[in-house]
Amino acid sequence: MKFLKSKGYIIKSFLLYLLILFAVVGFSKAWIEPFMYNYYVKTATAQSKAGSDNIAIVTIDDISISYHKWPWPREMYAEIFNYFNTYANPKVIGFDAVIQSLDKENPKSDKKFFDAIAKTKNLVVGFSPQYLYEEDYIDSNYIKNFEDKFSLKINNLNSIYKNTPKFNNIQNMPEEYFNAVHNAGSVSTPLNQYGYVTTMEEIVAVNDKYYPSLGLKMYLYLKGANNISLYSEDFEIDDIKESIPAFHSTDEVWKSQVRFYKFYNNTEYTHKTYHASDIIRSYRNIKEGKKPVIDPKEFDGKVVFIGANAKTAEIGLEDVRRTPLLDKHPGVDIQATNFDNLQNHDFMNFSSDLVDNIIILLFALVTFLLISRLSIVKAITISIIIAFIYLNIVDYFYFNTYAIPTLTPIIVQIITMIFGYSYKFIVEGRNKEKIKQAMGKYLSQDVMQNVVQNIDDIKLGGKRAIVTVLFSDIRGFTSMSEKMSAEDVSKILNEYFTEMEPIITKYNGVINKFIGDAVMAIFGEPIQDLDHPINAVLCAYEMLKKVEELQERWLFEGKPKIEIGVGINTGECFVGNIGSEKRLEYTVIGDTVNLASRIEHYNKVYHTNLLVSSSTYSYIASIADVIKISEVTIRGKSKKMDIYEVLRINKKQDNN
Repeated sequence: MKFLKSKGYIIKSFLLYLLILFAVVGFSKAWIEPFMYNYYVKTATAQSKAGSDNIAIVTIDDISISYHKWPWPREMYAEIFNYFNTYANPKVIGFDAVIQSLDKENPKSDKKFFDAIAKTKNLVVGFSPQYLYEEDYIDSNYIKNFEDKFSLKINNLNSIYKNTPKFNNIQNMPEEYFNAVHNAGSVSTPLNQYGYVTTMEEIVAVNDKYYPSLGLKMYLYLKGANNISLYSEDFEIDDIKESIPAFHSTDEVWKSQVRFYKFYNNTEYTHKTYHASDIIRSYRNIKEGKKPVIDPKEFDGKVVFIGANAKTAEIGLEDVRRTPLLDKHPGVDIQATNFDNLQNHDFMNFSSDLVDNIIILLFALVTFLLISRLSIVKAITISIIIAFIYLNIVDYFYFNTYAIPTLTPIIVQIITMIFGYSYKFIVEGRNKEKIKQAMGKYLSQDVMQNVVQNIDDIKLGGKRAIVTVLFSDIRGFTSMSEKMSAEDVSKILNEYFTEMEPIITKYNGVINKFIGDAVMAIFGEPIQDLDHPINAVLCAYEMLKKVEELQERWLFEGKPKIEIGVGINTGECFVGNIGSEKRLEYTVIGDTVNLASRIEHYNKVYHTNLLVSSSTYSYIASIADVIKISEVTIRGKSKKMDIYEVLRINKKQDNN
């Protein structure tokens, strides 16, 4: 039964541990790991590699705005595109902007812009997929024309996982702009639930058609491809049989995990950046036969991104998103980073759930082993070392674009250690209590309490103290036991001692030992009691009364009649631990003890029941009626001494 109770406690404790563990792991993965991911991406992943030098960014920034006040006429955009289309030789250009309306006040400027767009065959412009409710107007003809011109061809459309499309509309382009554009890609940069850009929507579904991101469309353009096959973890460009990994789909949005790079020359961009105004000035200088501010050859064979990011608040050109690197990361740089990831097949990778669970389980198991085998100081020290080593391993993996759990295993380690030591403390406390209860049957509870309180200071030795020693003995027990079986003798003694022990305890006495049928008790130590002589006599008197009750009961039960004699002496003796370093006994030693024992033996001589020494009598004269027995010879004493028989107690002390 005890085993089953213990087993049940262990199972309940283990289930509680698992419940706490699952809750902690779930909380950590949902709330702590995403922010640790941001930290390690910024401090490790991004620091391990610079952005590709074949990518350039042209930005309409504050310097560009100071060149010409905002809003710019669109013919200035046309000059930028004409610069690249006429004088430079970039491989592909990405325009990170969504054009939604015409400039009705300056239609000639718009026409120059649209003409420049039409001439730039290697330009991919941005568009924005949307979701509108049923009551909102959706131009189905525009959506159909957009699908026919810009949608991707998915060869395994019937086999891919399909849910309700995330989008059902595309932000409208003016007709002239739509007709001029040759290539388009989505510029959607979704934020995760914590407000950070960590993934890119590489392929989005609008109704039942699929469209690439700006970066993916630019990459497909370079490869001369538009046919792909989608899979759960990658996609394949069918035209050239190239597979791009680190690809996963959710709600008909195929995402990649962005791999960020270190900042370029301490700027807020991770790729080399040029002012749009310098491109315009260079274009105008070349047309006038002057030296350009920026040599067009700088862009030969490169991939160029054009976007706006002016911080001047009143013009509203700040296009930024929150990323692990910056709270205000330029959107055009995020688009450039996505293309960089695609061209190098360089994405962030995550460990699988299986690997995560194995790491967590190992931390829990190792911590349990440390708890079970080592002291708490050593276990905590080694756990800290393990945690430190693991965080360096995490840093290494992130440096190599591989994300593994960061703080979750360490939190599991801490929780396991707290739970383990709490459980161990409870179990050890229970075991100690059981040991105390068991040992209390061999030692006095007071002695046991003294041992427990001074557990770290137990040693041989003691002190000299004034105590009262009580000896009691059953009369004629030897001859009586010869007529009884050992089992019957044991039952009588056990019943007798069971009745005596509470009386001794009641009067602050401590049973030092049972000697056959005799009891030796100490008053005054280890329980401090100034009235120990009086309490010892009161105790003896009550013991005699209890024996009278036992005589009546045992007579009815057919058990033998017993009588006891008690001898009491008060004096100085040694109190403490004796024995060896490995085996101790708490006791009293000295002439006081020997005298108490010999006084008890005189009960047989004088047919008395309770005798005390003269030293004890001096304390009890006012509360007891006694008879003086003079000229008693005590073995070992050269002089005769007086002893006293206690007849009755005439004034009881308030013992409690």
